[in-house]
Amino acid sequence: MNDTGPDLRRWLAEAEREGEVQPIEGAHWELEIGALSQVNYRRSKPKAMLFDSIKDYSAGSRVLSGSVSNPRLLGSVLGLGWDNTDEDLMETLAVKPGQWAANAAEFRAVTVTDGPLLSHVDDKPDLLKFPVPRWHEGDGGRYIGTGCAVVTRDYDTGRINLGAYRMQVQDEGRSATVNIEAGKHGAQHLRRWFEAEGRAPIAASLGHHPAYLVAAGVEVPGDVSEYDYVGAMTGSPVRTIAGLATGLPLPHDAEIAIEGWVRPADTRPEGPFGEWTGYYSGSKDPILAIDIEKVYYRDDPILLGAPPGKPPHDYSYMRTVMKSAIITDSLRKTGLPGVRGVWAHEAGGGRSLLIVAIEQKYPGHARQAAYLTAQLPNAAYMNRFTVVVDHDVNPRDLGEVVWAMCGRTNPELDIEVMKRTWGSRVDPLTLPGEIAFNSRAVIDACRPFERLADFPAVAESTEDLVASVTRRWPEVLG
Repeated sequence: MNDTGPDLRRWLAEAEREGEVQPIEGAHWELEIGALSQVNYRRSKPKAMLFDSIKDYSAGSRVLSGSVSNPRLLGSVLGLGWDNTDEDLMETLAVKPGQWAANAAEFRAVTVTDGPLLSHVDDKPDLLKFPVPRWHEGDGGRYIGTGCAVVTRDYDTGRINLGAYRMQVQDEGRSATVNIEAGKHGAQHLRRWFEAEGRAPIAASLGHHPAYLVAAGVEVPGDVSEYDYVGAMTGSPVRTIAGLATGLPLPHDAEIAIEGWVRPADTRPEGPFGEWTGYYSGSKDPILAIDIEKVYYRDDPILLGAPPGKPPHDYSYMRTVMKSAIITDSLRKTGLPGVRGVWAHEAGGGRSLLIVAIEQKYPGHARQAAYLTAQLPNAAYMNRFTVVVDHDVNPRDLGEVVWAMCGRTNPELDIEVMKRTWGSRVDPLTLPGEIAFNSRAVIDACRPFERLADFPAVAESTEDLVASVTRRWPEVLG
């Protein structure tokens, strides 16, 4: 067991030794950090980018992006070592998320009284003392919370939740808005506190080991604290410090953190912001603002950035891999037989386009798989298309998926639409002021069950024949 817990600086040192960190000096917080980050994730082999000597800020005050942008980085963050490929991660993660959730109780977070986070404690907030980027050209401000972990507490049970919600600097650095979608656990916590107390405690870690970003950004079961989930993931209980103003726990070695209170009437206009859908979103409705009581930070702090945008973006690879694994595990736990693979495509931000491959066992099996996948708790948010394919189709290959749809889907019979499902304010199709429902199509791209025996054969060479000719003419086929 690892008795040191997740630590950003130790992980960065390992990543540098592995050649997975690209240092950048002299970039401007105004757009340049965001643009360089975008160029990075669109490379065939993106790296973690560590920005230093940022315009208007002293050396040592840094911003990190791209921390989970390739399989080696993500594998190391998940405690799976540095030598992972996409295939390795999917094979390992087919069972890991379920194991982490099941074992989380054995890795309860431990409260400590001191840690690097307490190196500096400010009572008068000034969030712009940190090099907070304006990430996209159309953003309405500087966003300090993109790779953040926002901490809330269940009023009735005391359970702690971490969520990744966007946070815009407000009031010239004295405050920040926190934009939480209505169905998220954090929003549920705040509403209950408002009912009972008229205000709610809130905190946010703004720089930390990327494991917190992973846990905050995927759907961890509601009865599991993300802190305990991170402990199970990394093999050691997380150490936290109780905030001096609210008592909410923060990672003891976080780089930057804030805590304070939110009240229903204390709001600010927010956005627009370039979101994971690939479009700018920004509601005209005011967003909750945090009355910040304490700001904590280490010497030479590192702000963790994970800006979304048109895919691929900073965390779209992580979300795709993690959600694909979690949905696979959840489907199997329903008892659905024949699940051969799931892929939550990066083109849909890891949410909007889900492909499920099955081996058909009985009439209605394909539709059952589609309906279940489309409404699983950890798949339902902002899902727009769920496609079910036969097991001879690779769900990760969009070309194969579209080929299956073109030859095996009868639109009249095999496309159905679910209405008034779980949407989002960041959906570009949601009009201002509308309730954020969406609809989703389930597409049966499997061979008709009654024609499995006589459906036309696929016109391609067998694997044995391909292997044979490859061995005979290696110089031709590479």
